[in-house]
Amino acid sequence: MENVLTQHIEVTPNVAGGKPRIAGHRITVQNVAIWHERMGLSADEIATRYGITLGDVFAALAYYYDHRDELDESIRADDAFVNELRGRTPSKIKEKIGG
Repeated sequence: MENVLTQHIEVTPNVAGGKPRIAGHRITVQNVAIWHERMGLSADEIATRYGITLGDVFAALAYYYDHRDELDESIRADDAFVNELRGRTPSKIKEKIGG
């Protein structure tokens, strides 16, 4: 019997940065975990909002919980990268208002 997660989750080196994602979509497991854990969206809300099945959402969450330390580290690294870019890129709005 095929692993249920492999029906829903795939990892392709040149797609979505090689991060685990919903099969056939560019929605990563990290995205689903953030929407659910940090933003408080329910599985139904995620499925409806992003056009995926409840099975996809629950498979992504199962994958996340099975690989939580590794994925949380990846989320922290992505956050740090974004913050670094923000720090190096001057705000156009602040420049316009003289701040």
